[in-house]
Amino acid sequence: MLDFVIILLFILAAASIGFDSVELLPNSVQEQVSNIQALRWITASFAALIGFGVGLTVQVTYRRLEAKVRQLPVEVILTRAVGLVIGLLLANLMLAPIFLLPFPSEFSFLKPLTGILGSIMFAFLGVSLADTHGRTFLRLINPNSLESILVAEGTLKSASSKILDTSCIIDGRIEELLKTGFIEGQILISQFVLQELQQLADASNDQKRTRGRRGLDILKQMQKAFPDRLVIHPADYEDIHTVDAKLVRFAQEINGMLLTNDYNLSKVAILQKVPVLNVNDLAQAVRPIYLPGDTLDLKILKEGKEPTQGVGYLGDGTMVVVEEGRQYQGSEVRVIVTSALQTSAGRMIFARPATSVMV
Repeated sequence: MLDFVIILLFILAAASIGFDSVELLPNSVQEQVSNIQALRWITASFAALIGFGVGLTVQVTYRRLEAKVRQLPVEVILTRAVGLVIGLLLANLMLAPIFLLPFPSEFSFLKPLTGILGSIMFAFLGVSLADTHGRTFLRLINPNSLESILVAEGTLKSASSKILDTSCIIDGRIEELLKTGFIEGQILISQFVLQELQQLADASNDQKRTRGRRGLDILKQMQKAFPDRLVIHPADYEDIHTVDAKLVRFAQEINGMLLTNDYNLSKVAILQKVPVLNVNDLAQAVRPIYLPGDTLDLKILKEGKEPTQGVGYLGDGTMVVVEEGRQYQGSEVRVIVTSALQTSAGRMIFARPATSVMV
């Protein structure tokens, strides 16, 4: 509606100007025109066409300007408005003495010209200073305003909420991750996940009951350690029957990030464009990389396939095959890495006892 009004006003204004512009013609020309009224309507029609073009241009420019203003953070608009007002105020205060000076009548046009130019310059200067120092000004008023400006304009991105699934809670490693500070944002526990933990804790099967009680105990510890970050969310979906599907829907609705160690849930969530943090992937990524020549202390647990080999395991489950290590079975020995092999079943490290290498 506003676009139509803008264009219509320009058409009517241009048509009225064209209609009355005939009066500007010299009298000799007007006397030669047989039908002056028809000439008025012709000039009005042409002027209306020109007004339509100008109005359309103004309307498009206005919409573009409106779109840019909508994208600006409120703090930036506020600081620019304050800078504009201060700039115009200074222009009027500084230019006021000029208007009091006597000017010859031949140069009287300099007063309004100076006022217009001065107002434009000071207004632009005020807006420019607001863009440069507006954040500092707002930070002096409110220390938290700078962060909100950066978040609004996209320089900073607020941390998304992390949604825990049942397996991740029972696993227990999430508590240690939170203590390290690598996980940011709110930690959300949905109501249906709590219900699943309660059902596991009340199960007749001993293994399930142990897992459920472990999950509830871990949540209790996390709530004590991080009372401001851990939030129990009441969301539930009666039309969805599986917990995994509910978790995906919940993450989609709040634009959250799913935190899990369930491989299948991770794949399903990724297919539905839900960001996922898999604890197992994180554990794989931060495993220490041992290069040939590195030393490590290892307990030889069993014999290897070859007659002299011994086998031990790192803390992350990586198997280490120690040449000439069978004689150290049951004891801890320092070994030197000779090579590493990545297989479909995982990574395998080959080493030799440090004593045999020194010899």
